[in-house]
Amino acid sequence: MLESLIDPRKVERNFLKMFLVGILYASLSLLFVKWFFSGDAVLSQYSGVIVVTFSVMFSLPFMYFIIRQEEKEDEEVYGFLGVWNTHKDAIYALMGLFLGFIIAFSFWYIVLGDSNLFNAQIETYCMINSPGDVSGCVQRYDFSASGISASTGTGAVTRGMRFFAIIENNVYVMIFTLLLSLIFGAGAMFVLAWNASVIAAAIAIFTQHQLKEIPLGLLRYMIHGFPEITAYFIAALAGGMFGIGVLRNGVRGRKFLKILENTIVLLFLALIVIILAAVIEVYFTSLIF
Repeated sequence: MLESLIDPRKVERNFLKMFLVGILYASLSLLFVKWFFSGDAVLSQYSGVIVVTFSVMFSLPFMYFIIRQEEKEDEEVYGFLGVWNTHKDAIYALMGLFLGFIIAFSFWYIVLGDSNLFNAQIETYCMINSPGDVSGCVQRYDFSASGISASTGTGAVTRGMRFFAIIENNVYVMIFTLLLSLIFGAGAMFVLAWNASVIAAAIAIFTQHQLKEIPLGLLRYMIHGFPEITAYFIAALAGGMFGIGVLRNGVRGRKFLKILENTIVLLFLALIVIILAAVIEVYFTSLIF
């Protein structure tokens, strides 16, 4: 029904419209889980994953139409700038969807005041930021608790190690996104929706569950988060377009070589953006916050 009310073909390459779609679908996902699953003794334990699953289900038609349209245009594109100019609108639209997810997730998570809605996301946050005491970290960031402590690395060696660790982790995520999009064109939406929900949980923690502080939280995480997620979107587009292109044109002929060349260009661009995001996160964001 929803896909009939909101035609993916009319909003698939528009940043603002995709942003509003992201807000709508993320809001519905959290509210559905709160209303229908929070009282279930078993399913409530997996609320964080169910929220992401709903978001992916809602968004699949948009991802599918974007990938299909971009693959058609990709067959006639030449050169690095040509690849970027052809696909930049799709990337901006997906960034709008992602930003809509983050804002809606952050808003409703704080408003509803139910830590169980993002239980998996909070555990993920704690595994990254407090690996030695995950259970204590989860309890500390429960809505019933108060006080948020932040830890930052210092020193040139620590920053250098963190820089390469971030690049390594993000490259793994990019490869996973690429493989998912190759196997199932729109499958990368799960990785992207999951990342949006984890960032939203981190924003809620950073703002100490204060709605008025959400803009500051967005600034804290999106300075480097936008380049990061852009790289994942580029990888998702590359994998999806390559998979659909091979199915349509086979692995022989000029069209296949052109699609392969453009896929490599997109992946190279994604790698550059990942390195840029790591530089921003380690050497700039830490200076501001």
